[in-house]
Amino acid sequence: MRLMLGLLVGAIAIGFGGSAGAQIYDTNGVYVQTFVGSGEPGALDGLGLLTKFNNPSQVVADTSSNLFVWDASNNLIRKITPAGAVSTFAGGGTAFEGYGTNVSFAYYSVGQMAMDHAGTIWLVAAFGGNSFLLTIATNSYVAIHNGGAGVTNLSTSTGICFDSANNLYYGGGNTLYRYRPATGQSTPFAGNGTSGYRDGNGTVFPEFAFGSSSVLAADQADNIYVWDAGGGSWWWSSGNYRLRRVDPAQNITTIAGTGTSGNVDGTGTNASFGSVAQMFSDNQGNIYFAGGTCIRRMNAQSNVVTVAGNFSQNGYADGSGNTALFNAANSACVVGGNLFVADPANQLIRSITFNPTPQLVPAANLQLNTYAGLRLTGAVGRTYQIQTSADLNTWNPRATLLLTTSPYLWIDQTPVHENNYYRAVMLP
Repeated sequence: MRLMLGLLVGAIAIGFGGSAGAQIYDTNGVYVQTFVGSGEPGALDGLGLLTKFNNPSQVVADTSSNLFVWDASNNLIRKITPAGAVSTFAGGGTAFEGYGTNVSFAYYSVGQMAMDHAGTIWLVAAFGGNSFLLTIATNSYVAIHNGGAGVTNLSTSTGICFDSANNLYYGGGNTLYRYRPATGQSTPFAGNGTSGYRDGNGTVFPEFAFGSSSVLAADQADNIYVWDAGGGSWWWSSGNYRLRRVDPAQNITTIAGTGTSGNVDGTGTNASFGSVAQMFSDNQGNIYFAGGTCIRRMNAQSNVVTVAGNFSQNGYADGSGNTALFNAANSACVVGGNLFVADPANQLIRSITFNPTPQLVPAANLQLNTYAGLRLTGAVGRTYQIQTSADLNTWNPRATLLLTTSPYLWIDQTPVHENNYYRAVMLP
């Protein structure tokens, strides 16, 4: 069985591919453990390791530290409490819209998942050749947002994220769009719609090259991060492979990535990435990249390091950062200073603890009890009565037992709070 413990840290997550390169590990006591899942494919609710998932490919968290997992091959949204209790939150029914388990996600082709600041889960979905946004409210009600209207150039291959005002951002047609759910209006925010690579301001000059796995994230200052991996214009057909940042004033800046596919830790444009599966930020200015076989992190100074996993090796291993292995760290999210990682190929949700320290239990929460144990040598097959006394004068029966072996060990299940005396009497 695999050890279970749940913890999570905030960040931006990316999936990795391409060649292996230099790897610099975070040495701040990072530890990876299995949180929930047995490692066998299936759909089984329950607690901790006594549960089953089938391709748990995405994970998000609410403000109460509950996790919500897109369990892709089961077409279910699973909920995980901080104690590791797994339940089915939505899916498994037959309806297109409705409450929780009355709905079927099998009708839809599902892309990226995100959670807004009101606790609503958003999914990019498609049906009948049309792409739209699905919402799952905190009461588990599933609906096609705005009847499927209001978004332009949306597809299941694009990422989504929310700023502090609950505006939704998505990429499509080599443009970054801002969608306001309250009004149902979508407007271009960055990029001119041309596939290419140029930094700048606004939507006139700059160019993006959104590929088949466009990934977005927003930080606490409402900067939007874009993993721009797609092929560029005819003279940049090999792809951009860069992390771009769009600030609230719509300035686009390249902050990391060499322009070629690969995995190398380093600072800014000295760091390189392969494919990116997901990104997210914490409240300390860090961006985390989760996917492939590694979890990586970029700090406010654009220094990229590996948190856990190995560029050149996949598999399953819990342990400290440089010894832990993932088969496919496809998605991650932050909860209470720790990370939770969806590892779909291993059918697990993993936790990453940062600098764990022992926590002393207060003396008021401890109680020391003493229990008496008697070793009785007697006649096998005979019945004995154990008696107790506080003064050696008055004896009271405590237990009656049939001696099945000799010597026989009997434990008094009542804690001893005073001076107790014991004796054994063989009954007729």
